[in-house]
Amino acid sequence: MRVRLKIALLLVLGLLAGVLASGAAVLYAGFYNVAATHQHLRPTFWVLKTGLRESVERQARDIVPPPLTDPALARRGLALYHAQCAQCHGAPGVAPQPFALGLLPVPTNLAHMVRVRSPAELYWVVKNGIKMTGMPAWEFRLGERDLWAVVAFLLELPEVAPDQYAARISTLDDKARAPAVEEPRTAGDAKRGKAALEQYACTTCHSIPGIVGEHGPVGSPLDRVGTRQYLGGIIPNSPENMVRWLRAPQEISPKTAMPDLGVTERDARDIAAYLYTLK
Repeated sequence: MRVRLKIALLLVLGLLAGVLASGAAVLYAGFYNVAATHQHLRPTFWVLKTGLRESVERQARDIVPPPLTDPALARRGLALYHAQCAQCHGAPGVAPQPFALGLLPVPTNLAHMVRVRSPAELYWVVKNGIKMTGMPAWEFRLGERDLWAVVAFLLELPEVAPDQYAARISTLDDKARAPAVEEPRTAGDAKRGKAALEQYACTTCHSIPGIVGEHGPVGSPLDRVGTRQYLGGIIPNSPENMVRWLRAPQEISPKTAMPDLGVTERDARDIAAYLYTLK
């Protein structure tokens, strides 16, 4: 019996190895069409969709939602949704922007998603995003209360008619539309800073140790940046100057090619904390 079991196990492992080798050969040879005009093969699509569903359920299972019935919270969520989400997902009577129609996978129909996802799962997706889908992580753009505000509005979305949506948008005041007050200054968190470097697309210009990405050879490599004497060849390398450089590089050096990415105070301190580990 044990011999048969071992033989069966070896056959399964051999089959898996063959499938992986064949898949690797197809990818390496460039046969798999990565164009956004061609959907994945049906088995590939099923695997990715199933993995996404199960991953979100697992990641969100310990999240305890706060009370979400406050009308003011949903009103704030409506303003955020209209400003940040409707461009890709659309809204009642509102089409997504043309660029979003060309995304693959197509952005999710949220009126349906709300019916099959729990509030905790919706929050997790809004906060962390989904890789390889175009869905960004809003953790670095929205505060905690605003993340839940979006969820509060999403829970109402399936019952909102097009004329109601338009009417509610037209009544939003400046307070509802105003950006949230930035979180208080805190000591830098290197782990969060590493994630922030990815969220601000720093790897498209810089090679950064410890981070997987495109590592474009446009800006200077950031290895050993924590030991350099100057930042941008202009200002002394100090934590405060690092934060200044990350937040407003062109104020320090008007000719620098590094753009102002809208890095918040908190994110800049976290990014600096990670960069100072590179020695």
